[in-house]
Amino acid sequence: MKLKKITFALLFIFTYPAIGADKGALTIPTTAVTGNPLGVGSDQMVVPISILNGRELSLKRENTLAETLNSIPGVSNSSFGPSVGRPMIRGMDSDRIKILQNGVNNLDASNLSFDHGVSIDPLIIEQIDVIRGPATLLYGGGAVGGVVNAIDHRIPKEKLQGITGRGEVRYGGANLEQSNAAVVDVGTGNFVMHFDAYNRDAKNLRIPGNAVSDRKSATKFWDPTANTGAGRHEDYSNNHGTNRLINSYSESKGGAIGASMIFDRGYAGMSYAKHQMKYGSPLESAVSIDMDNDRFDFASEIRDLGSFFDRAKFRAAYTDYIHKEIEDGAINTTFKNQGVEGTFELGHQPVLGIKGIVGAQFENGKFQALGAEAFVPSSKTNSQSVYLYEELPIDKHKVTFGLRHGQHDVDSKGGGDFIAANKNFKTNNSAIGGLYTLNSQWSLTGNLSHNERAPSYFELYANGVHAATGTYEQGQANLKIEKSNGLDGQIRWKAGQDSLTFGAYYTKFSNYIGLRSTNRDEPTEDGTYKVSEFSGIKAEFKGVELEGKTMLTDYVQFNLRGDYVDAKDKTNGGYVPRISPLKLGAGLKYEFDRFGARLDVLHAFRQDRVATNFNYEPGKELITDAYTNVSMMATYKLPTQLNLEAFTRANNLLNEEIREHASFLKDIAPMGGRSIMFGLRGEF
Repeated sequence: MKLKKITFALLFIFTYPAIGADKGALTIPTTAVTGNPLGVGSDQMVVPISILNGRELSLKRENTLAETLNSIPGVSNSSFGPSVGRPMIRGMDSDRIKILQNGVNNLDASNLSFDHGVSIDPLIIEQIDVIRGPATLLYGGGAVGGVVNAIDHRIPKEKLQGITGRGEVRYGGANLEQSNAAVVDVGTGNFVMHFDAYNRDAKNLRIPGNAVSDRKSATKFWDPTANTGAGRHEDYSNNHGTNRLINSYSESKGGAIGASMIFDRGYAGMSYAKHQMKYGSPLESAVSIDMDNDRFDFASEIRDLGSFFDRAKFRAAYTDYIHKEIEDGAINTTFKNQGVEGTFELGHQPVLGIKGIVGAQFENGKFQALGAEAFVPSSKTNSQSVYLYEELPIDKHKVTFGLRHGQHDVDSKGGGDFIAANKNFKTNNSAIGGLYTLNSQWSLTGNLSHNERAPSYFELYANGVHAATGTYEQGQANLKIEKSNGLDGQIRWKAGQDSLTFGAYYTKFSNYIGLRSTNRDEPTEDGTYKVSEFSGIKAEFKGVELEGKTMLTDYVQFNLRGDYVDAKDKTNGGYVPRISPLKLGAGLKYEFDRFGARLDVLHAFRQDRVATNFNYEPGKELITDAYTNVSMMATYKLPTQLNLEAFTRANNLLNEEIREHASFLKDIAPMGGRSIMFGLRGEF
């Protein structure tokens, strides 16, 4: 069956000339930057933004969204094995990072628990925008750390006469991945339809040595024989000497169909997408998760309205998400998340030179946890927000400012050990920023923001054993709004193909909500667990980011990147947990005629700034050793009528033991060992 799917994708790519295509290769139109509602380029953004699209994205696609973005400064992977990973930005995760699909919230359960995968497969994504730092004005009061917007073109926005698309097959890697994807757009001018399908199958991950780190083996919390409490997860100890990470496989498949009517002044369209995934948990060898996600999207935009408001845009999505946690063949717990979210924006004509938008956002979600390990109650979340974003150009400079007000209702149904409660929060967010152009090459940006985030349902109402953290988690219904003030600045240089960006930021929280260990024990049917509770502290996050590139010759480009974040617990002393260490990277990229090659070296320094009240297997967070990851890539454009390119990618050439400090499972689930992958991609 897998061979048939791969053959189909290849056959589709190679037989396209037979259906009357032009011999010249066509590329799928690049999606515009979405971080700014006024449509400016990334170099005109006041907030830091990184964009991954086109061929660069195609060659960097990995198993998860977070791993795909791991090369972007300030972004780290909170992996729970090779199949699960949610992006962390500047040391922040969970609800502080908004994961969007086409500008609308991706409603799954990945923010609830680190072993829950993100229901977006990078295989079909055409562009990823990463906004680092507060993006609360346009995307909701929770986006204090940043936004990841995964963009597809399942709802076409431009006229098309004929057919365009792309296909890709790949095999190899440390997990022996077999994957393929096909994306096709067919149009008759004003009416355009979209189709895509993908499939991925990955085996247990090959690792350089033992799954369990030496520090983990030596800690007093390590008990390979325990079946309850904090030691219950140690059934992975048989990874010793096997060079395979047990129960780290994954299988995923999905597809979508969409259609749009394109008008001279806009478009209107809708799409339906399905994503299915089954994967094992390296934490417990007998546990697997079966995920199923259905999503319906609608989007429309009308331009040149001929009035004060010259543009109207509406986006909405309905999501029906379910995943089942299966142990020894039986369903233990079922998580469901159903909801609708949307935004409506009106762009206005310039007033005294000021141009911008007013918008409204709504979210209505229903979450259910059913079964033996349901540590949160069934709940409903309803949010409504209004916002304003404006830009004032001053010669070659620019000033931006915005406001947002939100109403958030978070209700618990109660039952069992859970309380029934209704909590209401009002949030206010504001920001002012500027872009100052020094000359044709140099510019400065700055952004000052006040951010407020309403507590989530699990921070308020959790009360039970959470297997992923190995603790008894307790929410606090009396939690207050999370508040912070942030300052962000960049200096940018650009000359032709050469560029350099250096940025620094500082965010101060007067109430930073997190899960922290206590000295209390909670007896359960499965044993006695340490209690961890959600509480607020004062915290400070500060850091720097660096990214640059320069052409050494006409064919050789030199790349540089680096990031560092320091996050301190100002209430209890010490540090916030799972903060990535200083990372520095450099690379060489060569392209001539049909051939291309790339060499990248990333060094992560030792992380010894660890938390003393870490909530995972309660105790002190363990130090993570430094590592150096060397990777290579080679590409060759085949001399065919189509734009076909063969590629091979080698990762971790030094076969180092790589443990990402941001990962919950870093001491029992290292990254993959030395590996090589082969692939073929094509566009028409």
